Amino acid sequence: MAEARNSFLQRIGLGASLAFKALATPVAFGVSALAENTQGQVLLVRHSYMAGWQLPGGGVQRGEPPVEAIVRELREEIGLTHSLPPQMAGLFTRRYGLVTNLVALYRVRDIQIAFKPNLEIRDARFFDPRALPGGATASTRRRIAEIYDNAPVSSYW
Repeated sequence: MAEARNSFLQRIGLGASLAFKALATPVAFGVSALAENTQGQVLLVRHSYMAGWQLPGGGVQRGEPPVEAIVRELREEIGLTHSLPPQMAGLFTRRYGLVTNLVALYRVRDIQIAFKPNLEIRDARFFDPRALPGGATASTRRRIAEIYDNAPVSSYW
């Protein structure tokens, strides 16, 4: 009886410890896409709530496989109508204030879209990966340089 009680208390203690750790060090899981059309151009988006041209993506829902999350996000945000299956390109860390984001980057080729501006995404355009627009974010430029120019890979977004 005492052993069962101690085991129960240990489980409660472990649960409380894990809950505290989750609150003390929150981590959000996101996905981004290096999405290319058949001409090899890269899709960049402008959000309504952030500055600059960025790779499309979003959050992974609880219990959702990241590869499914990137397809869902592309459908929701930019009207994805067709693509080849996403291929994992890397896993990166991004600090955002007190929160850490873990970002899975997928390369999604041969995409076709039917984009309509919406509350979240104001603009979506294809660009030559070696001639990115002014205003492309540093992280966007870094990821594209790593893929297309064999630049050294950073673990940070």
